[in-house]
Amino acid sequence: MDLRIKGTSALVVGGGGGLGGAISRALAAEGANVAVAGRHRESVDVVADEIRRDGGDAFGLALDIGDLASFGAVLDEVAARNGDVEILVNLTGGPPPTPAAGVEPATWEGHFRSMVLGVIHLTDLVLPAMRSRGWGRIITSTSSGVLTPIPNLAISNTLRASLHGWSKTLAAEVGAYGVTVNVVVPGRIATTRVARLDAAKAQREDSTPEQVAAASASGIPLRRYGTPEEYGAAVAFLASAAASYITGTTLRVDGGLVPSL
Repeated sequence: MDLRIKGTSALVVGGGGGLGGAISRALAAEGANVAVAGRHRESVDVVADEIRRDGGDAFGLALDIGDLASFGAVLDEVAARNGDVEILVNLTGGPPPTPAAGVEPATWEGHFRSMVLGVIHLTDLVLPAMRSRGWGRIITSTSSGVLTPIPNLAISNTLRASLHGWSKTLAAEVGAYGVTVNVVVPGRIATTRVARLDAAKAQREDSTPEQVAAASASGIPLRRYGTPEEYGAAVAFLASAAASYITGTTLRVDGGLVPSL
């Protein structure tokens, strides 16, 4: 299936991680020109190098989503290489495990800046060009914890949930301009972060990461963790011309894990 995004300018924030890297590769495989952005330059360069070796178009650049003052220079660099951003994928790193009670206000504030405020501000900066062009894609990756709160991940559950309200509201504001706004929710995808969470849970429960992963997989209807490639493919579809009538929605890529309707 031709997703009809060849030659588009895509910016993947958090593109050096497991999910972000898979998204970057999926977009590049469809012919998008991908700017792979993230805090760790080495990681995004690895992803960009892999894409180029496979015949795609990509470059890496440093972006700290909590440093709002740096966004203008980053977007100028993307525009100089690929043109104004037409596909923006927002994916932020996950906060450390914490309970809901007893977390210092400064901790909440710091993660709000990097997980919510940075996403909103970066999106605001790319929207004018999308509106004037009459086409754009805003896709934000969150967590299944916004639908069914995950124990001991209170910061993630709380802050990521706010991005759903923002995305739904924004979709109604920009739909008339041909810009779609959607959220993608991963279930248990086999990434380094999920492995760390399994290891932390194993330590709390005097178990092993392998036992934790087996128990988690047994509660998923498909009886396995998803792959980053499966997640990337779903995001690439939402970015496509074929998904032009999908906006303001949440797509779960979870193997049936989340029990709510």
